[in-house]
Amino acid sequence: MEINQLKKTFLVTGVAGFIGSYLSKRLLEQGFQVIGIDNINDYYDVNLKNARLENLTPFDNFTFIKEDTSNKEAIMKIFEEYKPNVVINLAAQAGVRYSIENPDVYIQSNIIGFFNILEACRFHPVDHLIYASSSSVYGSNKKVPFEESDFVDHPVSLYAATKKSNELMAHTYSHLYKIPSTGLRFFTVYGPMGRPDMAYFGFTDKYFNGESIKIFNNGDFENDLYRDFTYIDDIVEGIVRLIDHPPVEDVPSAVFNIGNNNPEKLMVFIGTLEKCLSKSLNREVVFDKVFEPIKPGDVPATYASTDLLQKAVGFKPKTSIEEGLQQFTDWYVDYYNVK
Repeated sequence: MEINQLKKTFLVTGVAGFIGSYLSKRLLEQGFQVIGIDNINDYYDVNLKNARLENLTPFDNFTFIKEDTSNKEAIMKIFEEYKPNVVINLAAQAGVRYSIENPDVYIQSNIIGFFNILEACRFHPVDHLIYASSSSVYGSNKKVPFEESDFVDHPVSLYAATKKSNELMAHTYSHLYKIPSTGLRFFTVYGPMGRPDMAYFGFTDKYFNGESIKIFNNGDFENDLYRDFTYIDDIVEGIVRLIDHPPVEDVPSAVFNIGNNNPEKLMVFIGTLEKCLSKSLNREVVFDKVFEPIKPGDVPATYASTDLLQKAVGFKPKTSIEEGLQQFTDWYVDYYNVK
């Protein structure tokens, strides 16, 4: 889907991140000016972040700025200089489990960083602010599929609490300063060049390191964890379609799920990953599995209702896990040269 050509300049934070790099490439290919910000932190392999950036640097319409969104003065200067029409805030400290070990960085990046983006949009008005929320805001909600109107006041991790805070902050700024803002609740995003801290990536790493994979479901196959795995291309398509649909209500603030609307049992996902890796390597792959109790902060199921997204922009993610994981394993064996 093409974007209205009147929108010239995009500011993408977290541009070296998984979603940020894919989205920026799509915008650059369509001829838009993209200003990308990233602090290139070492939460995971910096080489992978640099490899993503290398896919963007050949574009003349791309400008990269190494900066942290928590630096308010720098963010204000960037807005002043480049005057972005659309801001897509994907910079955040990710990971549910890491938020238990290192809470400070979540407040710095996800709360202070996002506040600075809101303040910049306040003083340098934009056509649309799109920002990353997360399916984790649903906490341990039992009702499925998760709908945007569901009660989300009981997060079970600090990461989830910061994302819920982002939604509240954006709503407040939309109310006070009429900033059109859209929050996106992403559901377990995966694909080539994805985040190494995600389970599917970690399982693949462990296989090649000759290690067992730890599965945090108590070995309970009957009541296995369910996850709504969403392929990266579907995430990008959803964002692109929403760019030209800023909220227009009295308080111009909206939230959408972007998920596959088709949750898979964790064990089915792992079995599919084994099959795809077998195909990529032309030999049978079976992970050595160790079953452990569910980790604090993990939720039993994620399952997105995508009705609202479909109604707004006519799009529903559709990539199957077989197709998406094959793309990932083919990339992995090539990138890490493990053939």
